[in-house]
Amino acid sequence: MDVATLAAFAVAFFVFAASPGPDNMTIVARTLSHGAASGIAYAAGKVAGILVCLALAVFGLSVIATEMGGVMTVLRYAGAAYLIWMGYRLWTADPVLPEALPASDRRDLFKTFMTGIALNLGNPKMPLFYMALLPHVVGPQLTLAQGAMLALTILLVEVVVIGVHVAAASRARKMLRSPVVMRRVNRASGAMMVGAGVAVAASR
Repeated sequence: MDVATLAAFAVAFFVFAASPGPDNMTIVARTLSHGAASGIAYAAGKVAGILVCLALAVFGLSVIATEMGGVMTVLRYAGAAYLIWMGYRLWTADPVLPEALPASDRRDLFKTFMTGIALNLGNPKMPLFYMALLPHVVGPQLTLAQGAMLALTILLVEVVVIGVHVAAASRARKMLRSPVVMRRVNRASGAMMVGAGVAVAASR
């Protein structure tokens, strides 16, 4: 795979990763409401799910994955329901300033991470993205070495995209100094998470 081909994939994936959608909405909402660690935990789950889909494409299992409709549907609805539940809890939560909030524990971060994985594995557009793009980028046969190069490219692109979203949301979070403003942020974050869950559940 030459540099020009890899750069073309990087640009296409950047547009895919940076475009507004449930994942980026959730990263921002989790960072605003629970801090950068929570936003990064969800983002890490998102990236893990993406890399699993890439691995399926590398080993020629993408067609099988698209046939696992029942499993993918369960994952999608489970993840969507959890996002909606978290959004509801944020909407109804009492306003507490960020410095008074306890740090997210490992269990909460793990659940957030797993939600990111489930939603991306259950995203019906993910296998289609790879099936539509990869043949035009690397041809009909994708080798292990090419897959590793694509995985590294994905990681680098996601570091940039996720970093920008988390940094912007973290900076906004530090400006919260009023319970009234915090309530509004909670409700805005909750609405984003509910909207993200509904969008995921409605996706085909």
